[in-house]
Amino acid sequence: MLQTFLPLFAMTFGICLFIVLMQFLWRYIDDMVGKGLEMAVLGEMFFYAALFLVPMALPLAVLLASLMTFGNLGERLELLAMKSAGVSLLHIMRPLIVTIGIVSVGAFFFQNNAMPVVQVKLYSLLYSMRAKSPELDIPEGVFYKEISGYNVYVKEKDQRDGLLKDVMIYDYSEGFNNTMVTVADSGRLKTSADKLFLVLTLYNGESFQNMTRQSSASAGNTSDVPNRRETFTTREVLIEFDGNFTRTDESFLQNQYVGKNLTDLQSSIDSMNVKLDSIKNINSNEIYTYAYLKSFALKGAPTDTLFMLAEASKENRRKEQPLILPSNYDSLFQAEPANVKAALLTRAKSAAENVRTDYYFRAATLGDEAYKVRRHLTEWHNKFTVSFACLVFFFIGAPLGAIIRKGGLGTPVVLSVILFIFYYVVNNIGFKMARDGVWAAWQGMWLSSAVLTPLGVFLTYKAINDSVILNADTYINALKNLIGKRSARKVELKEVIIYSPDYNAVIPKLEQLIVDTETYLSRHKRWINYFAYWRQGGKDTSAEKLANEVEEIVEVLENSDLILILNKLMDYPIIGGYNQLKANLSKRAGFIIGLIFPLGIPVYLLATYQRKLLRQDIRSVKKTSEELLDMIRERFK
Repeated sequence: MLQTFLPLFAMTFGICLFIVLMQFLWRYIDDMVGKGLEMAVLGEMFFYAALFLVPMALPLAVLLASLMTFGNLGERLELLAMKSAGVSLLHIMRPLIVTIGIVSVGAFFFQNNAMPVVQVKLYSLLYSMRAKSPELDIPEGVFYKEISGYNVYVKEKDQRDGLLKDVMIYDYSEGFNNTMVTVADSGRLKTSADKLFLVLTLYNGESFQNMTRQSSASAGNTSDVPNRRETFTTREVLIEFDGNFTRTDESFLQNQYVGKNLTDLQSSIDSMNVKLDSIKNINSNEIYTYAYLKSFALKGAPTDTLFMLAEASKENRRKEQPLILPSNYDSLFQAEPANVKAALLTRAKSAAENVRTDYYFRAATLGDEAYKVRRHLTEWHNKFTVSFACLVFFFIGAPLGAIIRKGGLGTPVVLSVILFIFYYVVNNIGFKMARDGVWAAWQGMWLSSAVLTPLGVFLTYKAINDSVILNADTYINALKNLIGKRSARKVELKEVIIYSPDYNAVIPKLEQLIVDTETYLSRHKRWINYFAYWRQGGKDTSAEKLANEVEEIVEVLENSDLILILNKLMDYPIIGGYNQLKANLSKRAGFIIGLIFPLGIPVYLLATYQRKLLRQDIRSVKKTSEELLDMIRERFK
């Protein structure tokens, strides 16, 4: 098993890692192209990106490798041979379970010890690449705006010596009001030795610039705008342009959640929770202390009253009850003149708006702190979810491969991609819910595992019991049965007939079958009482009896050597649908289920439709029996 699984696992892991790495490259391609980065920097970035994407590629590789392994064994009948020898599926899976357990433990230690370092290195490198200025490459015929404070236009470039022809430069580095326009016949552009400046050498041109507006004391109080115009043969322009690749300091990211292991995360969560609780207590105390009603009531009160109110305030705060003062403020307010009322209302409104603005800011600060706590919690749970996902995907892929029995890269790849996309979507939904505080962190981060674990248990159970749950014919036949297309009966002429049918004994059976079908059609209408259906437990014993009678007649007459009779036997439908519920329900259990209307009504409606199809089958049985009876009587009269 290991010799089969390990090469497939190595191959699928490499393929999955390459795919997710290409997706990562496509995502950050704009931050790398056109920056003039060295190959060493790009290689370092790809190395850290590959390590960073291992947790995403590993579960998919486990799923695909286990599915292909057991699919190949089933396709080559090796799995069947082992089961025939008395080896159970769990015993066959045992070496791989141990191997995947080791892989999961290794994934946990990788997430806890290596991933913080990888994330710090990768994010700091990406930030440095994003902050780097693009490599200077001025195009022809358009204005180039990548140089801060300058717009450069070049009509044509000589590809042999790099000479720029018909150059136009707009210099607005000192503001748009002091823009300098320079035009030259030609020029050359180079970078300084330290890559901090661009040196632009221009030939045969002129420049024009508006100076600062100066007022003149001349008559009419008009103002003149001086300007400067310069003609030159050769001129050098020095432009600040940092073309170096500067690495960002990694110490900042090391203090974030991406650069911490489990111990550091737990320590940070504890300290941030203490800080968050203290901020909440301070805010609640300040709201109580600076309440508008309390400050208004205590203003101007005597000393003994202040003391009594202070003691009452302490007692009420201890009991978490509001302080109630024996004063009628509405009457006091109504006793004031109109201008005083307006002033009081204005003051009250201003105070309320100040409090609201203050606590909007406090709420934003509190939200930032709560967000940091949630991100630390999601990262803490993420250390475990990847390892558990490997186990879950193995117990999905291995039994699924044993059931479908298809190897290679066809069906396994399709199923693996569908399952992994489902896992990825559910995992992202849970992560965002946990990050935004909609759900608790453990609920969001373990959502995908909680959804896929029952699927793994179900598939493992079905594979152990050799279920045909993924057999397409099973679902096609069920669909045909649902829409009324029954399976056709096949009766062929036997080459050797040992016992010829006794036609005289068959005639009474056919007559009795015709009578029974007429009785059934008269007594069993299409519609049945809802509660009567559930008291029967979904069973129709009369239809079951008719089905048995038909099978007995077919079993006798299929030994006939008459082609017409054999062909007529194939007109008998295979009667089904007389037992709508697979479970054997008692009358009381069926009645209780019938009382649960949201559950019982859909089943009842489906049974009504099936009852219509059953009546059509019974009519077909009656018609075929009459025709068959006439044929036998005509043949043996």
